[in-house]
Amino acid sequence: MIPRATYRLQFHRDFTFADAQALIPYLDDLGISHIYASPVTTARSGSTHGYDVVDPTRINPELGGEAGLRALVDALHARGMGLIIDIVPNHMGVAGGENRWWNDVLRRGPESEFAGFFDIDWREKLVLPILGAPMPQVLADGHIGVGQDGDGAFLSIYGEHRVPIRPEDQEAAKAVTDADDLSPLIGRQHYRLAWWRCANDELNWRRFFTINDLAGLRVEDEAVFEATHALYFRLFGEGLIDGVRIDHVDGLSDPAAYLRRLRSRFDALARQHRGARDPAYIVVEKILAPGEPLPRDWPIHGTSGYDFMADATALLHDPAGEAPLTELWEAMSGETGDFEPYELRARQEMLSWGFAAQMDGCVEAFAELAASGQASAGWTRAMLRRAIERALWVFPVYRTYGPDAPPGDAPVRKAVRERAARFTPPGEAEMLDTLLDWLAGTGPGDSVLRAEAVRRFQQLSAPIAAKAVEDTAFYRYGRLLSLNDVGSDAGRFGLSPDGFFQRLEARAEAFPDAMLTGGTHDHKRGEDSRARLAVLSELPERWRTCVVDWEQTLGDSTRDVAPADRLMLYQALYAALPPDLSADDAKGLAAFAERVSAWQIKALREGKRRSSWEAPDSEYEAHCTALIEQLLDPARSPRFLTGLTGLVRDLSAPALAASLAQTGLRYLLPGVPDCYQGAELLDLTMVDPDNRRPVDYAHRREVLAGSAEGPGAAKLHLIRRLLGLRRAHPEPFLNGTLDRASVIGPRAGHVLAFTLPGGGDAIDVAVALHLGAELAGGDALVPGARWWGDTSIEFQGGARCEAHACFETGPVYATVRER
Repeated sequence: MIPRATYRLQFHRDFTFADAQALIPYLDDLGISHIYASPVTTARSGSTHGYDVVDPTRINPELGGEAGLRALVDALHARGMGLIIDIVPNHMGVAGGENRWWNDVLRRGPESEFAGFFDIDWREKLVLPILGAPMPQVLADGHIGVGQDGDGAFLSIYGEHRVPIRPEDQEAAKAVTDADDLSPLIGRQHYRLAWWRCANDELNWRRFFTINDLAGLRVEDEAVFEATHALYFRLFGEGLIDGVRIDHVDGLSDPAAYLRRLRSRFDALARQHRGARDPAYIVVEKILAPGEPLPRDWPIHGTSGYDFMADATALLHDPAGEAPLTELWEAMSGETGDFEPYELRARQEMLSWGFAAQMDGCVEAFAELAASGQASAGWTRAMLRRAIERALWVFPVYRTYGPDAPPGDAPVRKAVRERAARFTPPGEAEMLDTLLDWLAGTGPGDSVLRAEAVRRFQQLSAPIAAKAVEDTAFYRYGRLLSLNDVGSDAGRFGLSPDGFFQRLEARAEAFPDAMLTGGTHDHKRGEDSRARLAVLSELPERWRTCVVDWEQTLGDSTRDVAPADRLMLYQALYAALPPDLSADDAKGLAAFAERVSAWQIKALREGKRRSSWEAPDSEYEAHCTALIEQLLDPARSPRFLTGLTGLVRDLSAPALAASLAQTGLRYLLPGVPDCYQGAELLDLTMVDPDNRRPVDYAHRREVLAGSAEGPGAAKLHLIRRLLGLRRAHPEPFLNGTLDRASVIGPRAGHVLAFTLPGGGDAIDVAVALHLGAELAGGDALVPGARWWGDTSIEFQGGARCEAHACFETGPVYATVRER
């Protein structure tokens, strides 16, 4: 079943299935066809996101359990609606002693029936990095003891961790009286307790990114696949879910093989229980580089929409703003305006320490492969390490796929060869070339060893990209923060209408039912924050004037905060400031300061330059939060607040127009439009946990009913109108066809227009872009007829519309035309 439109909900113990059930009438009235749920299987107790699954065989009791899920689905079905769920095949939560599979591995080691479920190198004991200090100190401080529960004896560490003791030592554990008895007992276990700081260097099992609480699963093994997916297949077979979103598909050993197996199982269930015309809707979380296609042989409906989100955001940016905003960043930060050096440095750092153990395993695998081939048998591990490092420094995509590379990987290898040339030591180009041959499924050596080495490389390149770019460089580079978001290329300032339309056509032709989203639980900024920031690209001098004035006004009071961090802070404040917050609202500003301070500390630690999660610089963080409190205090910073609120007010109309434009595109293009929770009104949230705060649905119901207005009401009403159009005329949205319209006249560059053809009716669409200079300081959402002049739109089939008439009521035009 292809959803008409989805609505993403984040479930946790404070927002359960029952809470979602109460929203169903509202979502139905809005035009939503499916709830799109965060993971619903049992996660670690108190999880606020659900991605730390500890039991994939059971619905999370904190959310209402299976009974609550069934009640939710019954209520959805009563209104002709359905449910899509997020599933997590790549990893499981292993902290806190709640994962019985992991506990059994700790208890029984390689002999556990679950030992093969996790990606563990059993040549040594499993490294368990849960100690807050080296072992001798922890023992001396008395932080390890022995306890008993229904499953037997366990090591109690800090009173937080319960680590099982192997069966052979159950009696010995009862006799432990002091540290002298503990040390040999610990030494006999199937695991080695380690200081948490050793994890990056010594971990011998694959984890999710750099998170020691999340262990990688081997779903390429059929037994693991069946055990971790049995519940999902049962839910689908019983009609409780209509599809799934696959989390972090690039973490898997062989995504294509996994997706084929998943599709095969779902299709068999569809034929058996649901009718062959009702297949499962499957999308994947996948970050695509600019120009990178989603593999056409994946049996899915497309991505979960990060690529569309990035393209729509880029479209809102005026290329004329690139040079002045780059100059401002360079002048204030003292750093380059080119993003590439930030990414390169972050990749080098991540490889040198964040993924050192995984890198060692990758090098070892390639060393064994090299030794098996006559041409490469003499290469040293150091030579291979340098080749692998340099390839990963410049790798242009998250990863390649499989040991036998598809033709689409050829441009990736070519780009790596060209980009890595300047870093390759003299005489070692051969190693890099051979590495690329191995990635292509050729080159010297044993084919089985090659497949294993390539797998390790592919499962390393994806997390390197994620942690280096999105979780490091994006927090260091601050030219314009709207471009630093999940799926985006911060080095690409904008996207022309021609470029945007080319991406649309390619997506619609290959994956016409892909998800189209504007925000996610992972976004750095809400979609309307990004739209607000994008307006600065149209008015860069206005922004520069504000920044210069603020810097002069604040003077020495900012000296303890780095200029680059100040410029990013100014953007964050402007992007997230609630539109109804006044410069003299001390209470409201104090609450806002708490939110911004939480963002600031996370940004500093993710950036890893002046603070980090591993070694927080509390003094520098205190300087930054003190500055935020000063800036948002009416008594201390009246001029700054007057300027900030005045800027937000003056640019509110063009910002809302930009928001409506990207909303209109999302709901008027082929694909499945998704709305992140609460984003039917203005979404000015910051990175999590800010973007997972409770949503005021009572207010949204009132806005939908017409009994309340306020900032963003126009957005909600637009969504309802466009979803009504999709409900009444579904066919034009289903065939993936787009016919671009011709726009002529003096303002042609401000219009993107196309027709969605259908067998009967067609839908003509036009969206107005880059209206900032004309709308700033006013209330109108579109310019008047004089500004448009004789600009006109000629749709396919002969229909013609004057631009001023199309946009008479707003920046989004959509009308049904009989063919």
